[in-house]
Amino acid sequence: MSPDPVPGAVAADPRIVEHRTALTTVTVTSNGVPAADRDVVVAQRDHAFRFGCIGFEFIPLANGELTDVRAAQLQTGAGGVVESFGEVNVEDAEQLADLWFGLFNFATLPFYWGRFEPERGRPDTQRLLRTARWFADRGVAVKGHPLAWHTVTADWLLELSNAEIAKAQVERIHREVADFAGVIDTWDVINEAVIMPVFDKYDNGLTRICHELGRIPLIRTVFDAARETNPGATLLLNDFDLSTAFECLIEGVLEAGIRVDALGLQSHMHQGYWGEEKTQGILDRFSRYGLPIHFTETTILSGHIMPAHIEDLNDYQLPEWPTTPEGEARQADEVVRHYSTLLANPSVQAMTYWGLSDGGWLGAPGGFVRADGSPKPSYEALHRLVKGDWWVPPTTLRTDAEGRVTFRGFLGDYELGLGSQQAPFRLDRAGTLAVDVAL
Repeated sequence: MSPDPVPGAVAADPRIVEHRTALTTVTVTSNGVPAADRDVVVAQRDHAFRFGCIGFEFIPLANGELTDVRAAQLQTGAGGVVESFGEVNVEDAEQLADLWFGLFNFATLPFYWGRFEPERGRPDTQRLLRTARWFADRGVAVKGHPLAWHTVTADWLLELSNAEIAKAQVERIHREVADFAGVIDTWDVINEAVIMPVFDKYDNGLTRICHELGRIPLIRTVFDAARETNPGATLLLNDFDLSTAFECLIEGVLEAGIRVDALGLQSHMHQGYWGEEKTQGILDRFSRYGLPIHFTETTILSGHIMPAHIEDLNDYQLPEWPTTPEGEARQADEVVRHYSTLLANPSVQAMTYWGLSDGGWLGAPGGFVRADGSPKPSYEALHRLVKGDWWVPPTTLRTDAEGRVTFRGFLGDYELGLGSQQAPFRLDRAGTLAVDVAL
């Protein structure tokens, strides 16, 4: 085998090869002795890049709340928040989970305060913790979304003074970040702060305190609370407003000395695919801060496209919003183009799709799986990239006289097999590694 094996489809884009692969030499030993002139099998087990999706609909499954004849089907409303559950066969839920795990390695779970703690002092901690562990036990990293947001926040905050609201918000962050530490170590700390102090759809506690304190002081307060509780956590500043207003906010936050670990950029494309030029322009603008970028909320439709004149996506919901054959072909093409654009940019570390199945946020046909549970062309197209073109399958290599093999692989977790034994290793960068296989 060539010492530089890269699947042909990837080689067409040298940027992906440059940013997502590494050429490495592995010295293989068996109980400390170089395994010279031996066949070894190198196989990728996971990506370093976080291919993510929400995991909301699996909360009942992870908690053993389903019988053999009933399951919960996610229904969502404004803000992508779970509103209700309908009935489907539990076998369908398990098949959907298989599709999820066949593609993703990063799950986002819901911590909307108004749903998580509708009654003060009675948070839904155990169900979410069991769900997070259910994903983690399957090798999936988990993120919590969000710790502070003016939408779907707790109604009981309105009974408090602003000082009491701020205190409750800090206490809430301390509690959640501590309770989930080690299982959830990535958080959208504050969501949509650009519009938070001027939000006028309805009264809420977070808008009240953000209006009084100001955006940057509130951001400092919530980030400090999360950081002091879990110093090793990855903390995101997340927003849908990708205008210069968000740039100004980021600059103010950084100038104030607030440590932000990554920027979260939402990309709900209900009004049509952005295209490579717009996406690259956004990446160029937000990469200049030198922070990792997570595309935190992405949808690309396979049906009717929302009219361009709609300003608030929540204002446009149809009685029926079906997927169509033409839309599915379009979605598959756009999904490949969008993911390829993101993978080609070194600043992007994660990409979270906002719902595996249709009927999610706003009822739109934005999933990779139809309502009947069958995968769309977009699922198959993305799977061919994530587990095909961007993946190293089990590959037999021959060690040299010093027990070395050289190959190029996608960054991530691997397993090396020698005879009947295997040993794990991680490919993080170009260079040399030593792997010992106990025989």
